[in-house]
Amino acid sequence: MSTYGTAPGAGPAVYDPVTLPSDDNVDPYTFCVELKGNQWFLQKGKMIAYYGSVEFNGIGHGRLDRLVRTSFHSPLHASDWVVAEGSGKMLLADRAFDVNAYDLDEGNLTIRSGNLLAFQPSLSLKQSIVPGFLTLIGTGKFVAASNGPVVFMEPPVRVDPQALVGWADCPSPCHHYDHGYMTGVMGGLRALTGLGGTSGEEHQFEFVGAGTVLMQSSEELMPELDTGATPQQAGVPGAGMSGGHGQGPGTPRLPGQLGDLQRRFGL
Repeated sequence: MSTYGTAPGAGPAVYDPVTLPSDDNVDPYTFCVELKGNQWFLQKGKMIAYYGSVEFNGIGHGRLDRLVRTSFHSPLHASDWVVAEGSGKMLLADRAFDVNAYDLDEGNLTIRSGNLLAFQPSLSLKQSIVPGFLTLIGTGKFVAASNGPVVFMEPPVRVDPQALVGWADCPSPCHHYDHGYMTGVMGGLRALTGLGGTSGEEHQFEFVGAGTVLMQSSEELMPELDTGATPQQAGVPGAGMSGGHGQGPGTPRLPGQLGDLQRRFGL
């Protein structure tokens, strides 16, 4: 059991707006973004607390049309993101996964959509041709989560698809299937029945050329959640109400929202 006191080592650190870091990690699982009248794009459900005067607006609002036009180019994911603006400090986290910030300098980085938590509008977000991934282009900071610490690898390399977080400044990967598995007994059985595993030993993403590949130190993908839904837990206001992204069955969606279409295609 934790204890609290004034002596050093007597209890956990207690933060306030002054002692919280600025655009840095509070711990391995929490990142603090400082807003000084500026804006950040933020995936819904990733802000756990904030100090100050911060406003959150959905993608597609007319007042933010110019910002969205220059920085957000992924209509399939528009309903999962908001714009945070104002003055204060926001704490970002994602189910106790590792969280870190990264800087792009005139770079081009493609990342799994569920791992990207937030990014500065100086970066331009585009929809990758690889399903389930987004691409950030330009110069700026972004915050991402991973199931375990991130490992950086140089191509040529083959990566277990479940361990892949993203890749920077290198061509998109191609699929590689192990020849021995495909021609062996298990491969034949799978071809006939459709049964079998999809481990990294039989199927990998292959990267060639210059650049960097980002891998999480785990083969377990971070599970996707309906980020706008009300948690079905006792004591939570609105628990038990239906509707994707926190909306009732008859509630109209904002412009640019495509409902849960992207989730049906694994995006």
